[in-house]
Amino acid sequence: MIVSMKKIAIIVQSKDADSTVRHLRKLGILHVEHQKVPEETNIDALVGNIMLVNKAIDILQKIKQENKKIEKIKKEKHNHGLEIKHVVDLRDRIDRLEEYLRTNKSRVSEWKVWGDFDPDKIKALALKNIYIRLYRVPKKSIKDFPKNCIVKVLLIKNGMANLAVISQQEIDVPFEALTFPKAGVRQMEARSAEDEKVIKAIKEDLKKRVCYIDDFIKIREVLDSEMEFQKTLNGTNQSGALVSLTGFVPQDTVKTLLQNAKKEKWGVSVKDPSPDDKVPTLIRNPKWVSIIAPIFKMMEIVPGYKELDISLWFLVFLSIFFGMLIGDAGYGAIFFVITLLAQKKWGKITPNKSVFILFYTFSVCAIIWGFLTGTFFGQAWLPESVKPLIPALRDSKNIQALCFLIGAIHLSIAHLWRAILKAPSTKALADVGWITVIWGAFFLAKTLILREDFPSFAKWFFIAGPILVVFFTDLNLNKNMLKGIGSGFGNLLLNFVNSFTDVVSYIRLFAVGLSTVAIADAFNKMALEIGFNSFLAGLGTVLILFLGHTLNILLGSLAVLVHGVRLNVLEFCSHINMTWSGFSYRPLKEREERV
Repeated sequence: MIVSMKKIAIIVQSKDADSTVRHLRKLGILHVEHQKVPEETNIDALVGNIMLVNKAIDILQKIKQENKKIEKIKKEKHNHGLEIKHVVDLRDRIDRLEEYLRTNKSRVSEWKVWGDFDPDKIKALALKNIYIRLYRVPKKSIKDFPKNCIVKVLLIKNGMANLAVISQQEIDVPFEALTFPKAGVRQMEARSAEDEKVIKAIKEDLKKRVCYIDDFIKIREVLDSEMEFQKTLNGTNQSGALVSLTGFVPQDTVKTLLQNAKKEKWGVSVKDPSPDDKVPTLIRNPKWVSIIAPIFKMMEIVPGYKELDISLWFLVFLSIFFGMLIGDAGYGAIFFVITLLAQKKWGKITPNKSVFILFYTFSVCAIIWGFLTGTFFGQAWLPESVKPLIPALRDSKNIQALCFLIGAIHLSIAHLWRAILKAPSTKALADVGWITVIWGAFFLAKTLILREDFPSFAKWFFIAGPILVVFFTDLNLNKNMLKGIGSGFGNLLLNFVNSFTDVVSYIRLFAVGLSTVAIADAFNKMALEIGFNSFLAGLGTVLILFLGHTLNILLGSLAVLVHGVRLNVLEFCSHINMTWSGFSYRPLKEREERV
């Protein structure tokens, strides 16, 4: 559920502003609302330090990802600030050396065709009136050089000639001489080799510092906390000798805040948020419901403060959708084992176990659906003795009808919830009307798509439902009733067809689930046709089965994100009028001390 908030205003003397913000940070309950834009010029140094530590962390994390095995080295006690700067400097030096190396290798490639020479010796000869020039000219132009010079042809390729021209004086030719490089080819190659050694040594040095990642992350948390502190301090509103600070706290923490205010001698105002206030959203649910939170975090969606928390229904229906979309007990078992292995590897360093419990739940749902439909890595390869627990679920028509039923129930819950919230107002009857329209759409979908007879009683759904929507959507007996009816009629026109299409859209559960089984059966058939008659045939069969089912599992996982999440976030939420317009409650908090 979304926790009720109170708006808080704290007034203190200017001289106590710093200590007050520090005390509030220690309390960790106030979500600050800046009364003015914080002055960034006061925190430029802090911004620079955060950017520096972020860069150092990114550098070390990239090294960790690129090197699976990094020798664990005992950390030494260093000044971590200097270590951070050193890491960044080392990376910058690598970048410079690699850029020079690329340029140097390009020059070697360019000058290698001219052979090796020492540019300094050529310059020394020029002082003795012995001039050496290099030219690249068309082959037919060799004869154009004066007779009083020596023309040495070094290479002829594609009609062009590389020439070394030696003379005792400057010569006048219609060709431009090449500019000598600063070093010869051997010197450039030696420099490249030396740079490669230096780059390798620096990279090894950086690898030794991967062990400092966690320390750097803690430092970043401290800096982020300090940044938050400074922004809070700079965002206060000052009037003479007084400073005011506003924000929001959960209703159940007001008592704690007032006790601290009395002790610290703060002036405090507590009131309900106004309709114009931008109130943060804090969600608290029982542990078994809060396992869905990682999905919301991954999608970066937060309900508005005045919206509804759909965590329970999101969890229930996404679990059902996962089971139907994956649709295979074998695949469900694989998800379960993968989750088990992931928890074994990362469980100790993951304080919140919600994501593991969530995937155990999803896996069990897929296993259950697999047993209900008799699907274990496909269906066609199974012997006749393996039968589904519910044979009716092998019938495509029954599955489609079930999808429409799930859709009608899912969308009805949305309107029923809205009706309960509006009660005892007569406006609740408008949502009752939408529920009847949805069930009318359910029977209509079965008639149009499944060719079933349309029940005679269902026609009343399309009569009673629209009447309730038109007359009770915006009913206000004290105002113009015709205006309210017009509003209801407009609402009906906008959403009547959508109610039918939204119910029908749940057929995607059938379509994707069917394709998952079909793909599994196709790969099974392909593999069994090859068989195990020889070692190579057996290897090919195993490879096809492994790659085919792996691909199918990946496609199923993608389908859950695309279709399962969509049915909750779009179809369900559009019927409950959710826009996900909120932002998370983030109280001013203390971080860990600098390591």
